[in-house]
Amino acid sequence: MFKELLKRLAVALDDAGLPYMVFGGQAVLLYGEPRLTRDIDITVGIGPEEAASLMHMTEELGLQMLVDRVHEFIHETFVLPVMEPTSGIRVDFVFSLSEFERTAIRRGKMVKLQDVDVRFVSLEDLIVMKIISGRPRDLDDAAAVIRKNPGFDRAHVERWLRQFDMDIDGRFLCAFEQVMAKTEVK
Repeated sequence: MFKELLKRLAVALDDAGLPYMVFGGQAVLLYGEPRLTRDIDITVGIGPEEAASLMHMTEELGLQMLVDRVHEFIHETFVLPVMEPTSGIRVDFVFSLSEFERTAIRRGKMVKLQDVDVRFVSLEDLIVMKIISGRPRDLDDAAAVIRKNPGFDRAHVERWLRQFDMDIDGRFLCAFEQVMAKTEVK
């Protein structure tokens, strides 16, 4: 069910001219270990002010809005939550505001799902996103992805985490080093 919906979404996003990348649990499945995920997370390369084109696309696909006052919700959260009614699969479209997100979309990896190319977040950018999220589950996901892909571009990850540390006074590089220590990847 997820694969079919991912394909439909990829075709619709491409047809609408909306840059995007799949991230979250679906990307962890691609790069890491099998785990339960109940939704699809997609970053779109537009801001909330351009939500109309995305909303039109979701309506054409027959996806149901999961919130009332959609425009207000989007402007407050930068997320458009919808559901595919037949399968009950939730899809969260996240509007991109940062240079990191827009760069990550350009760096995305095309993955062939049967006959459709679907853009997934790159391995390195997924690690950055998981470290930034910082929840225990996200840090575990980062560790699993790193264990399975020890040859990742560590300098790229560290460069972005260092930038986030400076921009928002975070401790992301420290969190990354702690995850690395747990993975036994040196």
